[in-house]
Amino acid sequence: MPIEIGLNDKSREAVGLLLNRLLSDEYVLAAKTRNFHWNVTGPHFRDYHLLFGEQVGTLDGAVDDLAERVRQLGGRSLGSLREFAEHSRLTENLGSAPPAGDMAGLLLHDHEMLIRQLRKDLDLCAGEHGDAGTADFLTGLMESHEKMAWMLRAILEGSAA
Repeated sequence: MPIEIGLNDKSREAVGLLLNRLLSDEYVLAAKTRNFHWNVTGPHFRDYHLLFGEQVGTLDGAVDDLAERVRQLGGRSLGSLREFAEHSRLTENLGSAPPAGDMAGLLLHDHEMLIRQLRKDLDLCAGEHGDAGTADFLTGLMESHEKMAWMLRAILEGSAA
C-alpha cells in the first residue's frame, strides 16, 4: 500500500537505514548495560545496580520506539542479534566484568558517542530528507542519552572523591 506522508521513497528508505543503524546501537548498548546491571560488584553495588537497571528500562523503550519508527516509514526493522551486531557501531563487553567505575565509564563513552551521532542524524533527517518528524523523534532520543550520560558522569565524579 502506498505511503503518502510527504516524504519520497528515497528519503524514507535512507531514514529507515539510518534508524536501523541507531536501533542496532541502542540494542547493543541495552545488552551491555543489562550485563553490567547483572554483574556489578563492589562497595557501591546498590547505587550502580539501580542506576544500570533504570537505564536498561530507558534503553529498552528506545529500542521499541526506534523499531516502530522504521515501520511507520514503511521499512523493515532489524530484529535479530546477528543483524544488531553487524550494524552497530558499539562493541559489547565480553568476558569477565570490569570494576563498577570502569563499567560506568564504558557506558558513558557509548552514550556520548550516540549523542554525537544523533546530532548528525537529526540534522540529516531535517535537512537533506525533509523529515521533521524523525528529526523531532531523534531530538528526544538524544535528550534521553544526555540525561543518562549526565547520571553516569555524576556517579563517576562522586567515586573520584
